[in-house]
Amino acid sequence: MTLTPTRALMQGAATAGTGIGAFNVIHLETAEALVAGAERAGLPVILQISQNCATYHGGLSPIALASLAIAGAASVPVAVHLDHAEDERLALEAVDLGFGSVMYDGAHLPYAENVAATARVRAYAHTAGIFVEAELGKVGGKDGAHAPGVRTDPAEAVSFVSATGVDALAVAVGSSHAMTARNAALDLELIAQLRAALTVPLVLHGSSGVADDQIVAAIRAGMTKINVSTHLNGFFTAAIRGYLAEHETVVDSRKYVAAGREAVAGEAARLLTLFASGAAVATGTDATLAVDIKG
Repeated sequence: MTLTPTRALMQGAATAGTGIGAFNVIHLETAEALVAGAERAGLPVILQISQNCATYHGGLSPIALASLAIAGAASVPVAVHLDHAEDERLALEAVDLGFGSVMYDGAHLPYAENVAATARVRAYAHTAGIFVEAELGKVGGKDGAHAPGVRTDPAEAVSFVSATGVDALAVAVGSSHAMTARNAALDLELIAQLRAALTVPLVLHGSSGVADDQIVAAIRAGMTKINVSTHLNGFFTAAIRGYLAEHETVVDSRKYVAAGREAVAGEAARLLTLFASGAAVATGTDATLAVDIKG
């Protein structure tokens, strides 16, 4: 099994001035779908497992080992990343499991504590050659844990990266987590300022709420890693609802889950191509996601 280091994917995209998709794994079928989408596009992808996902599966190991196996069998470069770990121990566990990167999210802490905790995670991860992402300037959403409207200050970002030694920085520039309408307005000028001020790649969280043309503009302004979860979850859910509506007597869950998996694969391929090429938005592909993902 050969896994691709996140560092290589991030540095390659940053050097080329393109974006790389980082898509969240929810369960085995989404991991399969995301890799299938990457293979269709002929492009790399980063599979992300969040702390919430690990909790859902009763621990990190089950979903992590499955995702690592799927990534290692892929015909395109695939990295596995721990997303939004507020628990330091979980970040260290991901390093031990062989993840290509971890994101320690200490944004809920006072600044000095965030710096100290992030530096501890970075030190442990770097002993294994693992890439580390952190967050500064809270990204909105996440059940009120992050205050909307906050923006990352470039000078503070420089100080934070210097003090922690992290390899990538998620910044607050106008997006918000868990959005189902793609109408967030990004601060493109701030993105350019942050890109100019920092020597590490920038990460856009909450990209599900950002329209295609805004994402392309953000990549051109300096964003590298583009995180998407809710948007893809919506495709999965909508496809399953559609299948069940057409096949009311079905009882084999593999049949309708396969429909969800196929829908995610198609959209993942489209997004990866968009991020990598910066191509114009295709007609009809940038509509608001009109599904209820909570259902």
